[in-house]
Amino acid sequence: MRIAVIGVGGVGGYFGGRLAQGGNDVVFVARGRHLAALRERGLLLESGLGNASIRNATFTDDVASVAPCDAVLLCVKLWDVEAAARAVAPLVATGGVVIPFQNGVDAPDILRRVLGPQHVIGGVAYIAATIREMGVIAHTGTMARLVIGAFDGGLFPPTRRGAPPPPEGASALERSGGAGLVPPTRRGAPPPPEGASALERSGGAHAAVSFRDACAAAGIDAELSADITRALWDKFCFLAAMSGCTAMARQPIGIIRADPDLRAAFEAAMREAWTLGRARGVPLADDYMSRQMAFTDGLPANMRSSMLNDLVAGNRLEAPWLSGAVARMAVESGTAAPVSAVFFAAMKPYLAGTRQ
Repeated sequence: MRIAVIGVGGVGGYFGGRLAQGGNDVVFVARGRHLAALRERGLLLESGLGNASIRNATFTDDVASVAPCDAVLLCVKLWDVEAAARAVAPLVATGGVVIPFQNGVDAPDILRRVLGPQHVIGGVAYIAATIREMGVIAHTGTMARLVIGAFDGGLFPPTRRGAPPPPEGASALERSGGAGLVPPTRRGAPPPPEGASALERSGGAHAAVSFRDACAAAGIDAELSADITRALWDKFCFLAAMSGCTAMARQPIGIIRADPDLRAAFEAAMREAWTLGRARGVPLADDYMSRQMAFTDGLPANMRSSMLNDLVAGNRLEAPWLSGAVARMAVESGTAAPVSAVFFAAMKPYLAGTRQ
């Protein structure tokens, strides 16, 4: 599979590196000293799942030089999404797809508006990884999982010829080889145009399956979601709270969950986001809060949100798209989000970064 990775940080560097390690044709688009190190030494992964040195890949700062791709992993910060979408449009014009892996829930709508819905599928990344030094991606813990899926429904293609039968107790989706119907197109969404391609009619589901298969072959834990919007909100509710709480306290998750007051603030912020999602029609689970708190208790104690890392480094912050977005959408939806509003307010002096 030919894959371009736009933004070689923790997410793009780790998963792009594993895809290259698995034999895919991967082009990494980076810049500055990071690019210089990548060209000199290759991409180095430090991980509890196994270290790796990636040299069988292309490293460039020129998106225009990249040939058409099957998939583009868009891993830039949220404020760069629209510009990046315009830059990568030629890479997918012949039928490829862009998979955004930003925090928050805004990126897919931006991409669909710029590129057209047939060129966008959804992606959610679960990993704690960062650039430890130029050219080196450090992965904390062993959690490294992707969730991908089409936004507008359609049919998944049949199981690949020769694939093993589904395991005992497999879900309906697994037993159908992905061929079962995913939820129907959102109410009010237009039907595919006359003469639409198979990709357009399938809502990107074929592309999602192909990318999932490439991940599986590379040893990446990747799953298909029949409701990628819900999957995005599953992460957003947790991450908006974690990023806001860890950044405001300047502490990793272990300190947050161990202190009764910080834990209560974190849980309250997550509940605000969960309530907001339900109010906006996202079918978040009734037991979401209890499951996420249990998940939090199992995370490595030294895990830090990427926003805390950016705050400490003096970088620009994504708070407007996380706790700030919860506060903004709560006003729009008539719900309450006072804790999220405080988390966002505490970050406002640092939004543009503090490096001179």
